[in-house]
Amino acid sequence: MKQEQFQTLLQFFKVLADESRLKILGILANQECSVEELAAFMRLKEPTVSHHLARLKELNLVTMRPEGNSRIYQLDSEVLQSISKEILSPEKIASLIEDVDTEAWESKVLKNYLEISPNSTEGAQRIKEIPASRKKRLVILKWLVNKFELGINYSENEVNNILNRYHPDYATLRRELISYKLMQRENGVYWRLAEI
Repeated sequence: MKQEQFQTLLQFFKVLADESRLKILGILANQECSVEELAAFMRLKEPTVSHHLARLKELNLVTMRPEGNSRIYQLDSEVLQSISKEILSPEKIASLIEDVDTEAWESKVLKNYLEISPNSTEGAQRIKEIPASRKKRLVILKWLVNKFELGINYSENEVNNILNRYHPDYATLRRELISYKLMQRENGVYWRLAEI
């Protein structure tokens, strides 16, 4: 998402993060109103309504036209649709994390669940415990599956020996690697499924 769009999105939520402004938009979506009418509907003072309308006008969500001595306001539905289409689409919302370190959480999980093996002279890591949380367990399993090479077939005994280096409950880890579809098994032969 471009910085300009991000700022518009931020301002959109700041402006609409007010119950009175949301209600004013709802009223104006149904009918045109003057400040006096909105004040009566909302049980607010006219200067307060004028302030809310000014905030909504910052985003061009409302338009005003003179009518005699009054000013009549209405929702600009085209602007609302444009904001929805250009900034509030799932793709645009997903792009908000472009500069967020999405691997930070996985790094934290690995730090919490891995330890240096006491018997290791090279600082090899072992799993302290298998996480109960499915999401955290998947992080550990993704780390573990990288101990297997792509394109190589392993016997069950070889898989057990490799997994035993990292945690004594190799049977659970082996089953979990299969159930999370990180490894495949057929006729006692195991292989890693994909690049992680």
